[in-house]
Amino acid sequence: MARIYDCSVASDLLTGMRLARGAIGRGELVVIPTDTVYGIAADAFSPSAVQKLLDAKGRGRQSPPPVLVPGEATLDALAEQVPEAVRTLVAAHWPGPLTVILPARPSLAWDLGDTGGTVALRMPDNHLALELLNDTGPLAVSSANLTGNPAATTAPGALAELGESVSVYLDGGPTAGNLPSTIVDATALAAGTGRLRIVREGVLSHAVIAGLVGDHLEALA
Repeated sequence: MARIYDCSVASDLLTGMRLARGAIGRGELVVIPTDTVYGIAADAFSPSAVQKLLDAKGRGRQSPPPVLVPGEATLDALAEQVPEAVRTLVAAHWPGPLTVILPARPSLAWDLGDTGGTVALRMPDNHLALELLNDTGPLAVSSANLTGNPAATTAPGALAELGESVSVYLDGGPTAGNLPSTIVDATALAAGTGRLRIVREGVLSHAVIAGLVGDHLEALA
């Protein structure tokens, strides 16, 4: 039976993190806290684990999950091109609530779904998530809820949504809010065919992004 591990308790923290690492290594699912909402995580390089994630949420391959990374170095390892405007955003808001969509390196041995050759990357501002990422490497992570329901902001809320489809639930306390990360599509800028485009406005507003990259961002409609 899936169990919640209270990471404010030293024994639960040690056991929960150990079991979470093991579960990821076996291609199972783990729920983790982030700086935005709770996420359901899978090994990004295990197609079967990513499919389990999509199945647990009730999502199809047309909605591939973002990938959480432990640092900017991983950004360069996974993305084929990183425009300077993206580096400016990352310098200001990683770790934090910023997801960037970039062309993925074609050599990567993964299957996140119907990505069109892109990958959405984020470095979360949460010490538990970062500790796990440093141990496991990049994780495919989506909000811990069934598709169409509000994202969970507590571990018990995630358990109520996802139940036994997840092996380990790490409880880092309530998250700061229920707004997701802001998603910025940089594929057109990387290709030299357009500007940055906000595809989901979350914690970071259009004005905040524009204040950093100026004319590299599409204007509001």
